[in-house]
Amino acid sequence: METIAFAGLDINKVSFKAMFLNKAMLLAYFLLFIAILGLYQLYDLRYFSATLNAHDAGIDPTNPALKEAMRQAIFGTVGEIDRNSPWTVLISNYMFMLYTGSGIIFLVALAELFRVNLIKNLAVGFMVVGISMVFAGLFTITTDLHVLNIPWMLLTPNTGAAMWMMLPLYLIYIPFVLFEIYLLLTNNRALARKLALIIVIMSIGVDLIEYYIQANLFAMNTARHLWTEFPALTFYFIVSSFVASLGIIGVYTFLVHRNKTEYAPLMNLIRRTMLIAVVILGLFEVIGYLHVEKDWTNLILFGPLAPLYFIGYVLPIFVLSVLLSLKAGKPMLTVIASIFVIIGGYVGRLIFVYGGNVVPMFNRFGTGFEKTEMYGVAKSFIYVSPHLGEVLIVIGSIGVALITYKVFDGLFSVGKLREHS
Repeated sequence: METIAFAGLDINKVSFKAMFLNKAMLLAYFLLFIAILGLYQLYDLRYFSATLNAHDAGIDPTNPALKEAMRQAIFGTVGEIDRNSPWTVLISNYMFMLYTGSGIIFLVALAELFRVNLIKNLAVGFMVVGISMVFAGLFTITTDLHVLNIPWMLLTPNTGAAMWMMLPLYLIYIPFVLFEIYLLLTNNRALARKLALIIVIMSIGVDLIEYYIQANLFAMNTARHLWTEFPALTFYFIVSSFVASLGIIGVYTFLVHRNKTEYAPLMNLIRRTMLIAVVILGLFEVIGYLHVEKDWTNLILFGPLAPLYFIGYVLPIFVLSVLLSLKAGKPMLTVIASIFVIIGGYVGRLIFVYGGNVVPMFNRFGTGFEKTEMYGVAKSFIYVSPHLGEVLIVIGSIGVALITYKVFDGLFSVGKLREHS
């Protein structure tokens, strides 16, 4: 393909139709349209719902509708808008997308540091997949944070809050990763060679800070003992993200590199690494649930969440993927194992996020633990079903990742093999 040289980059000369109207992009646009529908529903609920005012209260203070409006204003339950249990599917999707994308970038950085040439020569494509998932995760969390409120994070910063700490981190992290991709794309330049080790070490450091801030954010939720009592939460996030990241890498390798000579040895490397990561994650799970409060352990392992935990998480990751990964020399089995760890990894995020909310949290009114409604009867299990708008946003976030990757690939052919020192 004919290219244009700019700032050391070889940029493909691609037509508008080939770039933005190919099948993958059309699918991405459809997914993004789904997300827009979800955004409309959520913003309609958040900002344009009927509100309670003094005029209503003065006309008929005993009106049942008025009481319901007051209850909804304080204890409203509209998916993630629920005041009792605000962290559900949007946070789960954010965690999966961002942690998995960061995990891919982390693994590529490790491969650079330990000179794993098989990964290094394909690093650009993996890096772009990683940053694409990061953007999809940020798209999700931006929705959950209410876009209209985000400017105030800059105007009135609370520098001690873990949520605020994410803002400067990503303002550094994203340009940093983009610069890494630039160096990989311009691998014949002296700067790339001189800064290679520094870039790798800094990349690992930035990733570790990111995982630490996320763990700190969860650990600050003192009412949710599943998160605050889970040991070494930062490293649990890292290991669990590695498992899902290897799954994404495995599927991506099949889609992009299956007809290339490096395919078989790369899939074998993914297979062996996946086995190690799954074993470490399994140890974390056992140790973790031995430490957290027994109410959480019982509800997840033996209560209402047990079917989802064992069928959606334990079975695909710790049974099926392991059995499929034991056989060497069968790349297709590794691809199937990769699909299972992606499914299990996503369910694992759901379990972790929902699990923190499954039991009453604290005594607000002096009549028992936190209720699912005002002065209601205390319940031992609280579940908030996500609103359709939230589900649509989660589906649409895949479109964000797909558009990001296809733009990079259209301009730079990121999936091709690149030899570099």
